[in-house]
This record gives sequence, structure tokens and C-alpha cells, in this order.
Amino acid sequence: MERGRSMITVTKINDRDIVVNCDLIEIIETTPDTTLTMTTGRKIIVLDTVDEVLNKVVAYKARINKVKYE
Repeated sequence: MERGRSMITVTKINDRDIVVNCDLIEIIETTPDTTLTMTTGRKIIVLDTVDEVLNKVVAYKARINKVKYE
């Protein structure tokens, strides 16, 4: 489902899904929880692993580029 420009769904530590702009993710780290640091300085702790977040970003970008160039 298209949610908006550069948006992916991740699950916060409280088990609630949120949608974030993947263009604003500056750092993804495991501390031991996965923490997204946004370009705004906001930190979001998520249940998704680093690999899961990266896969969501890559899948989203691939989908966008496929649509853009077809």
C-alpha cells in the first residue's frame, strides 16, 4: 500500500506500527535494540532488526524506481 513519499512501516518497541520517512533516517544501530536516528535528531526504538529496516528501505526504493522508469 502506498503511504506517501518515501514512507516505510516499522514496529515500535511498544508493538505499535508507525510509518516513517526513510529519506530522513540518518543512522540505524543496534544498542541492543534497533534505534533509528532521524536527520531531525529524533531517535525511534523499533522491534525490526537492522536488516529488516534496510530491506524495507531497499524494497521501497526499488518499487519507486520501477514505477518511475516504466
